[in-house]
Amino acid sequence: MTYDAYIITGPTASGKSSFAHDLARKIGGAIINADSVQIYRGIENISASPFAAREITPEIDGVPYMLFSILDLSQQISVVDYLHLAKTAYDKVVADGKIPIFVGGTGYYINALINGISPMPDIDDVVREKARKLVADDIDAARKMLPDDFSATDPQRVARAIEVFLQTGHHITEFQNAARMGCVVPNAHRILINPPTDVLLKRIAERIPEMMSGGALDEAKLIVDSKWDETRAIGASQLCQYVRGEISMDDAIKNWITKTNQYAKRQRTWFRTQFHPDEIITKI
Repeated sequence: MTYDAYIITGPTASGKSSFAHDLARKIGGAIINADSVQIYRGIENISASPFAAREITPEIDGVPYMLFSILDLSQQISVVDYLHLAKTAYDKVVADGKIPIFVGGTGYYINALINGISPMPDIDDVVREKARKLVADDIDAARKMLPDDFSATDPQRVARAIEVFLQTGHHITEFQNAARMGCVVPNAHRILINPPTDVLLKRIAERIPEMMSGGALDEAKLIVDSKWDETRAIGASQLCQYVRGEISMDDAIKNWITKTNQYAKRQRTWFRTQFHPDEIITKI
């Protein structure tokens, strides 16, 4: 059966990208990125982008690809920004007579695509910089400014919550609990690619050497030079530590595998509790 739109997700290294590509070829679909790291240009290997070790083009094997490698590492993007880009891409795919297929493992992008987002205040640049400095100086101390029901620990999300509080005097959770707006595909057919744990761990261990041979180390050097937030991409932090001479390459690889395994576990928890798939595929 063919649906009006699809959302395909799964833990890292699950094979969701290849599954989505094959599906797009069968049904006349176009791939739209739903990964917050693959949207950046210059880190295609570290992000496990479909464009790793290949030229960045509008299509792969005749399948259109959108929102991949479109931002420089110096640029920032919010979920609101992403939703605007996603809606524009979705409308273009439909206008071209193709079926939109969103693919990625970023939970808050996928949640926004399905459910929209809560209205958020505009933030002054001075306030934004102050929030980022607070988090960079001492994230644990910064989190004490936030309510107990704010559970995120990612530096970018903590800084976002603090800047909202500094700007408005209200906590971000108040805005998040307000009526949501801006969903793009509320009725998409949702597919979860979720292989057994042993299969996934093996794929993760095998994939990282391929990423290294594809140029991941050069990408880490670019990240260090650009001062991009390396904590946003697993693998980036570990390789950047190596580039700065803080750890050995063996430790970088070992830590990369460990962190990727932990991330995959967190993703599985999110998919189990938040995604509610229409279809689960365990073997591809």
